[in-house]
Amino acid sequence: MNRRKLVVIAVVLALIAAYFAFDLGRFFSLEYLKSRQEEFAALYAQRPALVIGSFFAVYVGVTALSFPGAAILTLAGGAIFGLAVGTLVVSFASSLGATLAFLVSRYVLRDGVQARFGARLAEVDKGIAKEGGFYLFTLRLVPLLPFFVINLLMGLTKMKAWTFYWVSQLGMLAGTLVYVNAGTQLAKIDSLKGILSPGLLGSFVLLGLFPLIAKKIVDLVQGRKVYARWASVKPKSFDRNLVVIGAGAAGLVTSYIAAVVKAKVTLIESHKMGGDCLNYGCVPSKALIKTATLMQQIRESRKYGIESAQATLNFADVMDRVAHVVRDIEPHDSVERYTGLGVDVVTGYAKIVNPWTVEIDLGEGRKQALTTRSIVIATGAMPFVPPLPGLDEVGYLTSDTLWGLRELPPRLVVLGGGPIGCELAQSFARLGSQVTQIEMAPRIMIREDEEVSALAKAALEHDGVAVLTGHKALRCELVEGRKFIVVEAGGAEKRLEFDQLLCAVGRVARLKGYGLEELGIATGRTIETNEYLQTVYPNILAAGDVAGPYQFTHVAAHQAWYASVNALFGTFKKFKADYSVIPWATFIDPEVARVGLNEQEAKEKGIAVEVTKYGIDDLDRAIADSAAHGFVKVLTEPGKDRILGVTIVGAHAGDLLAEYVLAMRHGLGLNKILGTIHTYPTMAEANKYAAGEWKRNHQPARLLEWVAKYHAWRRA
Repeated sequence: MNRRKLVVIAVVLALIAAYFAFDLGRFFSLEYLKSRQEEFAALYAQRPALVIGSFFAVYVGVTALSFPGAAILTLAGGAIFGLAVGTLVVSFASSLGATLAFLVSRYVLRDGVQARFGARLAEVDKGIAKEGGFYLFTLRLVPLLPFFVINLLMGLTKMKAWTFYWVSQLGMLAGTLVYVNAGTQLAKIDSLKGILSPGLLGSFVLLGLFPLIAKKIVDLVQGRKVYARWASVKPKSFDRNLVVIGAGAAGLVTSYIAAVVKAKVTLIESHKMGGDCLNYGCVPSKALIKTATLMQQIRESRKYGIESAQATLNFADVMDRVAHVVRDIEPHDSVERYTGLGVDVVTGYAKIVNPWTVEIDLGEGRKQALTTRSIVIATGAMPFVPPLPGLDEVGYLTSDTLWGLRELPPRLVVLGGGPIGCELAQSFARLGSQVTQIEMAPRIMIREDEEVSALAKAALEHDGVAVLTGHKALRCELVEGRKFIVVEAGGAEKRLEFDQLLCAVGRVARLKGYGLEELGIATGRTIETNEYLQTVYPNILAAGDVAGPYQFTHVAAHQAWYASVNALFGTFKKFKADYSVIPWATFIDPEVARVGLNEQEAKEKGIAVEVTKYGIDDLDRAIADSAAHGFVKVLTEPGKDRILGVTIVGAHAGDLLAEYVLAMRHGLGLNKILGTIHTYPTMAEANKYAAGEWKRNHQPARLLEWVAKYHAWRRA
């Protein structure tokens, strides 16, 4: 803490101490004011400027230091100066004092609060940035909290001081008038409770409700303005309650929920039911990883006490198995299943032609138009192909087209060091390809902590992947039938020959061809939505990868609940999408799984955390399985067991993470995990032992010293 801040704190504490030490509160009582009213009035008549200046300074000081007495001083303003002058003086003094309290709170307290509650404060700041003035105005009109508490709490946010000042001045004016006016009749007042009659309190409540009602009216007017150019085409009745575009995770869950609540819903899919996850992503990649892991275990059979084990790989059979796995899961997402659930499923290309009409191209010149109350866009994402010179000439694969391979590439280049690139690079290396992975960033899996990236790189290199970090792809070349990629690192170029090139540098939302441009629906990397997943048209929503901010199947399904409920029932009640506890995993070996903050993010956001780490190399089940590597790392509030984030590296990390996701979602701390019985011997015990490490670090040392003395006394 710097010297200037210490001085401010010392001055504030000294003034507070003086207030109580000299019993200054006696001067801010109704009895004292009434006893000295005539004296103050006479002095004001003789020296008005001095009295106004002194009163103003005292009022500002009392308010700035959050002392009790502001209400009495407001009465005094009316008693001494009259209604007009009293209201003017008190209004400016109270607002200035409140702003000083606001600034002192920000200067003295915000850094400490930010360090302990940075993540929660960041969410508050988002709301303040958007509608902080509106909510402050409402609080000033109907003080659900005492004004001094509002001053101090607002100082902890990022609200601008000027905004705080003028909103406070305007919002407190009504209350100031009431109290100053009461002060002009001071002789009739027996207590502060007598000022606010039930009728007056009711008036304040109605006044406070006015901004809320006004906001609803503004929203309604804005909504009418958005729809104005389409007013002539709005149907008088509708074919559907909801039309969902896209049958991936978000679209399937959205349409399912709509059918469950008996809405008439149509689901439109142009290609394959199940979307990317079933057909190109989660399902086929995990099937491939399983085979690749088995091959690696066979190679390392001596580790399991098997002298020799051999396997002959038929890559075509491997890919046929992957396709078979996809076919086995297809019925879960099939047209037949969803039709049976009550969803009208249509195969075709959907385009939104106005806010209530979706046109479907059924092929062969056939088209169908459906009118609907609401629309949910769930069109997903597709692999991003970088604009690399020569790429089209040499040819390339993506996570979508990879599954058509039937010959194992002898030399495979994987472009990208994110989760998809790492999973596929390791799998193909284990299946027998010579794999080179190229990543422009200084390390792979850049969103994870440095030690996690280092472990991931070591794991890939152990399996034969040549991991080139800090290498930028410049161009591809086709020379006499041979394929090369040219990369640059440290100012020097390098040519790498390959047989197949896999682009795994990320995914982009599918935004084209759905009528978004014609409707004026804003897009960037994704469709722009509000916290309710609504676009500029409240009846058109988006969910899943096309909406962001995460590109995970489980997040898409999570968003689908909000999208469907807000689409069908938003007229009565809307729900903000909740991203407070989002887990994810990268299925390399060892797996990497995370929820909440990691150390890297905590440092970037300035959030103080306590780190507890348990090494899985000490876990009995991991040792028995020859999987004794990795760790569980838990971030908590300093001195508390509240979990802020968890990173797990090790076998079945994605499964082990679920316990922490549950704990964070429902506010359970490490003490609860420690007190839960975990089956022995299982990998899940790692979670309990991590909690035990935290508990060991928080032993009551002084108490244990006394306990030791007690036992010594008992022995004697």
